[in-house]
Amino acid sequence: MSDPLSDDSRTPGTLWGVGLGPGDSELVTVKAARVIGAADVVAYHCARHGRSIARSVAQPYLRDGQIEERLMYPVTTETTDHPGGYTGALEDFYAESAAVLAEHLRAGRDVALLAEGDPLFFSSYMHMHKRLVGEFRAEIIPGVTSVSASSAAIAVPLVEGEETLTVVPGTLPQARMRELFSRADAFAVMKLGRTFTRVRDALDEAGRLDEAWYVERASTDVQQVAPARDVDPAAVPYFSMIVVPGRTNNPRGEADPAPRGEVVVVGLGPGSSEWTTPEVSRELDAATDLIGYTTYLARVTPRPGQRVHASDNRVEAERAEFALDLASRGARVAVVSSGDPGVFAMATAVAEVASEPRWADVPVRVVPGMTAANAVAAAVGAPLGHDFAVVSLSDRLKPWEVIADRIRHALSADLVIAIYNPGSASRAWQVPALKDILSETVDADRVMVLGRDVGGPTQSLTVTTVGEFDPSVVDMRTLLIIGSSATRVTKRAAGDLVFTPRSHPGHVRGD
Repeated sequence: MSDPLSDDSRTPGTLWGVGLGPGDSELVTVKAARVIGAADVVAYHCARHGRSIARSVAQPYLRDGQIEERLMYPVTTETTDHPGGYTGALEDFYAESAAVLAEHLRAGRDVALLAEGDPLFFSSYMHMHKRLVGEFRAEIIPGVTSVSASSAAIAVPLVEGEETLTVVPGTLPQARMRELFSRADAFAVMKLGRTFTRVRDALDEAGRLDEAWYVERASTDVQQVAPARDVDPAAVPYFSMIVVPGRTNNPRGEADPAPRGEVVVVGLGPGSSEWTTPEVSRELDAATDLIGYTTYLARVTPRPGQRVHASDNRVEAERAEFALDLASRGARVAVVSSGDPGVFAMATAVAEVASEPRWADVPVRVVPGMTAANAVAAAVGAPLGHDFAVVSLSDRLKPWEVIADRIRHALSADLVIAIYNPGSASRAWQVPALKDILSETVDADRVMVLGRDVGGPTQSLTVTTVGEFDPSVVDMRTLLIIGSSATRVTKRAAGDLVFTPRSHPGHVRGD
């Protein structure tokens, strides 16, 4: 008589990933109940104590004569002497468990692998699925997630309208959680237990703790619900969750405060969306109105309901006044600049207009962004590694004589100089005039860097010298860096580097 576990002539069985829901056996779907009862093998994970919540949920649907496979974790949160550490121990366990299930499947047995919640949502089932799906047919039966059960437990709408939902594992670093909590509309935090104190602290730092609900063993007879602030960390089990509903719905049932307007001036960075800081993204998301130069606003994707007010680049004072007026009537206004808003951008214009007495009650904040000078410098190395000056070549707000005098003094002081706004269609003469000043003042081999659209789709970088500098290639989207006498270019096989040593001539060690 052949061993059925080694009979390769049989049609392989089906692996069923069965979602059981969050804990209440009555929340198991009709299909899941049918598949559990029909399966030849019922498998489930458990800790070393041997008890399985998944099996207890599925108990009403089991039948006599089924084979049960208990996949017991060798380690959960404790330490291990496995040579590969915790990760190595789990990898071996998953491989061994998959091999056990594969034997049944090869023998033609259908296997129902039980998963609390949903099989593809932070579930142990996924580790078996990835190892077996290449050889065997696998079908997923979705289950009610713990997020849905916890939302039902607090009986507060979780997301509404255009709000988004974020699911966060409590095992993340605290700083990362704080960032996510600050940005999210609504969110749920899983995997608590030992992580609860760190999660609570991150909520507090993000200003979201008073909105947070704690739900323990959602949907079961021992379910508990409480404000997260009031929970004893020592009593929190792993099967618990924190839920923060979207800001549209106040979780404490209190009336929303009257909206208070404000103006926030933000910098998008010089080009790439990756250089827009998370803080700036949060402010853009929270704004009711976006104001700025048309080209800069084109880099922002407004959310539904946001009002966008684009204007020409030469009406900074009018733009600032418009923003303050909207804020005085309750709007949350984000004034958008490229780069950093405080460097030749809108922060100064807003601050200047806001200093008028009629705007004294309107809050104004400035949120920094990466500057074009820093972006260009980083693209070639570290030319701003020592003292440097920043000068705008535009004479729209100051006479050329003042600009030229400042450049000469910066060169005389042997500073690295970053040149903003070097040229435009109406100012084609100024860059050649700059070259004349440089040629009269410094040696022809003085290092220069030309960065155009750095971080953008048409980025170009040129490392040259004053003698070889060609003014005709410079336009308004170019930033120039003029090195000091100490700035050097190092030729390397892995790529050239431009840098200005910290030990610049005249530097006194110990300063």
